[in-house]
Amino acid sequence: MNNFHTKNKNLKIKSKSITVKCKRIKLIITDVDGVLTDGGMYYSSRGEIMKKFNTKDGMAVEILKKIGIKTILMTKENSKIVIKRAEKIKVEKVYTGILNKEQKLEEICKKFNVKKQEIAYMGDDINDLNIMKQVELSVCPSDAEKEIIEMSDYVCTKEGGQGVFREFANLILKIRSGIKNKS
Repeated sequence: MNNFHTKNKNLKIKSKSITVKCKRIKLIITDVDGVLTDGGMYYSSRGEIMKKFNTKDGMAVEILKKIGIKTILMTKENSKIVIKRAEKIKVEKVYTGILNKEQKLEEICKKFNVKKQEIAYMGDDINDLNIMKQVELSVCPSDAEKEIIEMSDYVCTKEGGQGVFREFANLILKIRSGIKNKS
């Protein structure tokens, strides 16, 4: 039986084995736009100029690193802003311009010496669907596309860009420390 409950009706835990899955995770791959950002993109005549990230997600990367979980950013966009953010929060790797994310999975497994059963993926849109089907644990923000919500093991209470990655990191920490969440 799962020990995680919430008053928020948006939260959905699809898998009764979420505790087991969270304990297996050694690496998290996350999409950027719509997960680490609210999906908004600001452009000028010179191109992309701004994205808004949540500082709590950066702290989540640091916290996860302390318990041995690596973080990778993966995005369809070719964005210098994403590269700068990845450098600042010190993720293990950033992949930009990736159209078929699932095609990078074998490379990631080899490079980081992990199995698919030790990977979680956090995404929000249909281009995340195929990779989410191949990893141990699929997670999404509460405002993800319907198809993503329906297939995710865990649907966060927060929307993309609102600290959703930190929410997921906190879930892993609570599970690994045995703390029951009664919020």
